[in-house]
Amino acid sequence: MIAVTFALSAESSDFLRRLRNQSRTDRTGIRTIRGTIDDRTVAVLHTGVGEKVCRQRVANFLRGQQFDLLISAGFAGALNDQLQVGDLLLAKNFSTVELTEVGSSFSRLPIHEADLLTVRALIDSSDERNEIARTSGAAAVDMETEFIARACAEHGIPLLSLRVITDTPREPFPAPPNVLFDIGQQRSRFLTLATFFLAQPNRVPRLVQFARRIARVRKILANALVDVVRGMG
Repeated sequence: MIAVTFALSAESSDFLRRLRNQSRTDRTGIRTIRGTIDDRTVAVLHTGVGEKVCRQRVANFLRGQQFDLLISAGFAGALNDQLQVGDLLLAKNFSTVELTEVGSSFSRLPIHEADLLTVRALIDSSDERNEIARTSGAAAVDMETEFIARACAEHGIPLLSLRVITDTPREPFPAPPNVLFDIGQQRSRFLTLATFFLAQPNRVPRLVQFARRIARVRKILANALVDVVRGMG
């Protein structure tokens, strides 16, 4: 069985639509979605955003279960403009399997292999991205993979860290990160969003463009993940 983790359903929805024979189970307080792609069984977990919730959910998810592979999937922000929105990134510093081990169809996809850095907060400004890139050597950031990698190492589960780029220094978020998402509440707050964009209506087109961008990259990620699963057959 293959496990696939996403932080949020906003990242997973296109992939979930590709799963057949879906079922949902609650185990140790963790909801898991199971389904099939061809003859492979896939279990999907939403880890939540950030260290605290991610570590708790992943620990409960892996307890007493056996997986042939875990794919840490989702969105990531680029630290430089060498990566573009929609690019696929294989985090070589976290992945313990090679592209060739997951099938030739996936290895032919246009994909960047570089280091990924797990950070504690959403990164937005170009200056902050540049500084993190300079000090870490990473090409992109997320908020969960480090903790997923630790859990996989403890359980002896092979890990593939696959992310799609949603924002870059040239194409940043349409609003400050704390406006877009409340990490403490693990959700976007409509009132906060509405208040911000009503006060700055000139940013509304950027929000619309960002929504379209997310829809596009989510599909790219889903297609890549389906190729990975099929390649494991």
